[in-house]
Amino acid sequence: MAKARVLIVEDEELMRNIVRKLFEDVGFEIFTADSAETALALFSSNNIDVVLTDIKMSGANGLTLLDQIKDISPETAVIVMTAFSSVDTAVDALRKGAYDYITKPFVNEYLIQTIKNAAERSDLTKENRRMRSQLEKRYELSGIIGTSDKMQELFRLVRRVADTTATVLIVGETGTGKELIARALHFTTDRAGSPFLAINCGAIPGSLLESELFGHVKGSFTGATSDNKGLFRSAENGTIFLDEIAEMPHHLQVKLLRALQEKEVTPIGSNKPYRIEARIIAATNKNLETEVAEGRFREDLYYRLNVIQLSVPPLRERRDDIPLLARHFAKDTAIGKDAAVKLISYDWPGNVRELENCIERAMILSSDMINVDDLPPKIVGYSERSIYDASQTLDEVERVHIEGILQSTCGDKTAAAEILGIDLSTLYRKLNRYQANSEST
Repeated sequence: MAKARVLIVEDEELMRNIVRKLFEDVGFEIFTADSAETALALFSSNNIDVVLTDIKMSGANGLTLLDQIKDISPETAVIVMTAFSSVDTAVDALRKGAYDYITKPFVNEYLIQTIKNAAERSDLTKENRRMRSQLEKRYELSGIIGTSDKMQELFRLVRRVADTTATVLIVGETGTGKELIARALHFTTDRAGSPFLAINCGAIPGSLLESELFGHVKGSFTGATSDNKGLFRSAENGTIFLDEIAEMPHHLQVKLLRALQEKEVTPIGSNKPYRIEARIIAATNKNLETEVAEGRFREDLYYRLNVIQLSVPPLRERRDDIPLLARHFAKDTAIGKDAAVKLISYDWPGNVRELENCIERAMILSSDMINVDDLPPKIVGYSERSIYDASQTLDEVERVHIEGILQSTCGDKTAAAEILGIDLSTLYRKLNRYQANSEST
């Protein structure tokens, strides 16, 4: 942990200097203030880890300063100092969110250890907040890569339905990123502070899936050694993501339908229903209408889940995104022109997940650039087919290809020229020619 930054707030100069010298000797970085007003100004302009403040001061007192600091930075540890006769006031400070209190006169070693503990707690809290912020950013729409028209339309739909409470059904092939869309629906709303709980309905036996979803009471079946709340109750005001919903056993489909209709669940072995407030998002790589027609999925549950349907396109239907995704997965490793052409031409039956695995493999095998030889044999040997209109002229094919690459790089001409394997000046000449041709028609 970096050197702790401690702000001492004490209106008595002698006491302030004593504490400052004590803390400097153990390696803290010290800031001092003789009033709550000065302290607040210092706190606002410096990254303070711990505040040690006297309660009784002229002007605004320590409790007022505590409130002000907590309004600015709830995770900052604030320790209050008080005379022994004012312990009740210190207890009030704890109720307001103070980390701890110290009574005067204090034991130096105890004060130092208290500050160290507070600094460690503050550092851990900030790190947790940073990691949470990164996690939330990862699952925001801005963290899902896709500039193609189909993905932009999907993003627009996600934004429109995110703040509603409607049940959402996400459909798409395996590996297209259905769970990423589900997480985006969760983390772009006020539910982001509540749990996001995901379960694969096809990966857990039906006997265990019921308990995982709805919970059970102790002794309700062999192995039930304690109570289990289940996902529906644990999610509280958050989101439950039911992946591969088509794989859910028929008898559990009945229970799920009842839970969605009545907004309550009853744990296995109990007669007591519990209210649920979680949002339900389901996903499948199967055609549920076909599953309903063939009797494998309940029609009434299908309509209950399919209030809003989001379709995630397969990668072969958004080839413009392939170079962008490939560069994202490759990080700092460059991708050669011939390898890029192979990646764009391949149909990717495993979609984004297969592309990510392919690039990871290629990075291991490559030196400083991913070349064709670094790609899997099935991609290298894939029979390239035209992804353009057969009636187009060669110039038109070239223009469509260049415009697609530019779209995938978000207009970054330098990156586009690198993927195309041409000089930047050549790219500019081609773009100027396309513009001139458009203006003349």
